[in-house]
Order: sequence, then structure tokens, then C-alpha cells
Amino acid sequence: MTSRPPSLGFVGLGVMGRPMASHLAAAGHAMTLYDAAPGRADDVAAAIPGAHTARTPAELAARSDIVVTMVPNGAVVQSLVEGEDGLLQGLRPGTLLLDTSSSEPWLTEATGRVLADAGIAMVDAPVSGAEWGAKAAELVFMCGGAGADIERVRPLLERMGKAIFHLGPLGAGHAMKCLNNLVTALNFVAVTEGLAIGKRYGLDPAVMVDVLDQSTGESWISRTHIRQRVLSRSFDDPFKLALMLKDIGIATQLARSVDVPAPLSALGQELWRAAARDAAPDASVSELARWVERMTHTEIAPGAAHRAPGR
Repeated sequence: MTSRPPSLGFVGLGVMGRPMASHLAAAGHAMTLYDAAPGRADDVAAAIPGAHTARTPAELAARSDIVVTMVPNGAVVQSLVEGEDGLLQGLRPGTLLLDTSSSEPWLTEATGRVLADAGIAMVDAPVSGAEWGAKAAELVFMCGGAGADIERVRPLLERMGKAIFHLGPLGAGHAMKCLNNLVTALNFVAVTEGLAIGKRYGLDPAVMVDVLDQSTGESWISRTHIRQRVLSRSFDDPFKLALMLKDIGIATQLARSVDVPAPLSALGQELWRAAARDAAPDASVSELARWVERMTHTEIAPGAAHRAPGR
């Protein structure tokens, strides 16, 4: 006798959440959807056969064996759990909250304690892979939680991603996520500064990226972002600059909490803050490159620039 797949609630149906929820629905799970943006849950439900929407997080929780959240930060998760008509009002003992957001580890730990007191498990499983990874079900999950709880949600993670890493207890996944984004952010500055220097010297940034990708300077930024977003002049990555700055802040606060000096990270945080001051509130993370261009008075576009003799 085959047991039915667990019923799922999915909260947060934006750039990442919508395709993630669709993959889970395709696996045969009964789905209940909720999003704070008016009408968004209805729009997504219309594209998922059999999906329902909920008016409140509590209503969604009452229909779900496992609730998945994909929201901006840990404070939003806390509000969803503990707020008026929150998830805690509908979740039953034995149910589980799977948070795939990029959250602060210390807030995740606090939320987990509240849930545990009610007999509810929690796993933090933030992702890397961006919008394309969510759509292709090729996300990388960084997980924190008890081993049995990780195994319980593993089938869901496998439907949405290509790799699953168990980093440790609850909060460990979110710690890894902010550190991953910290490294990515510092690399972004290094790559774009290097390209600006080369352009001013007379090198073609398009060829420079080709060299980086065959040399020790190769990175995710050089391989998947510069040609696609900067050299193309589209600057259209859907991940927001403000969210990257948030993750850098979490990482630097984490460093302070464990008494680790991180001077390069602190400098990188100041540079990203400067870029954010010059950008629109909803600016793409790609705008970091445009900030470097303004700072260096150099356009990082294809083609070798003329270099004056003697320079």
C-alpha cells in the first residue's frame, strides 16, 4: 500500500518560490499557497492543477504536513510563525517547517525553539542557484537540522535541486548561505575592478573574461554573470542588490559573534553599501558593476580601449 505524499504549504511565491512550488506540485503533493502580495497566490494557483490558496498563514498551516517558506529574511519567518494568524496557530505536533529563505542563523535558532516547544520540527535549507536554478530544479541546498528531519524533507529537496549538504544543527544552513554570498560578493568586486583596470590599459574585457575562465581567476561571477549581464549591458540579474547587502551583513555579524577578524569582509561590506546608496531600492545585484564603472570612470563593455602612448 503506497502512502500519500505529505500535503504541503508554500509561503513566498516570488522569483524563486513560484518555480519551486511548481516542482513540488508536479511530484503529486497537495499544495496550499500563500503570499503577502495581493493576488500573487491566486495567480500561481491558477497554473498549478489542484492547488489551493489560503487567506492566512494559519489557514495554510492547518492544511499542511510540511510548510515551506521562501521569504526575504529571518524576521519575516518569525512573523509568519508567531504573528497574528501565524503558522503556529495551525501547525500540529509532528508537522515540520522547511525554511529555504536566506535568514539570520540566530533568528532561525530562536524560531526553532518556539516551534520545538509546540512539538514542531524545523529545517533551514537556504539555496544557491538563482532564478535559473529554481526553474531548472538545479538548486544547491545548504541544510541545518536534526538528521531525521533532513531525511524527512530530502525527497522535497531532491525535486527542487541537484545537491543537498547537511552542515550541522539548525541554523548551520543559514550560516553557510551568508558565507557563500559573502565570498561571491567579494569576488564580484574583484572581477569588475580587474576588468576596469584592464579596459583602461587597452585590453578587451570580453577577451579578459575568456582568459579568466581558462585560468586561476575563474569564478561563478566570471563564468555566469559578466558576459550575460555586464558585457551585454543588460544588468538584469533578478537577484536584488539589497538582498546581497543583507547577506553580507549577516556574514559580518556572524564573524563578530565568533570573534573572527574579517577585514576584507568589512571593506567589502562598505563597498557594497556605497553601491547601494547610488542604486534604486529594487536594483539588480548587477548594478554593482555599474557602480564600479562610475567609480573608475570606465565602461566595462566589449572592445579594447585606446591607450595613450606612454601609459
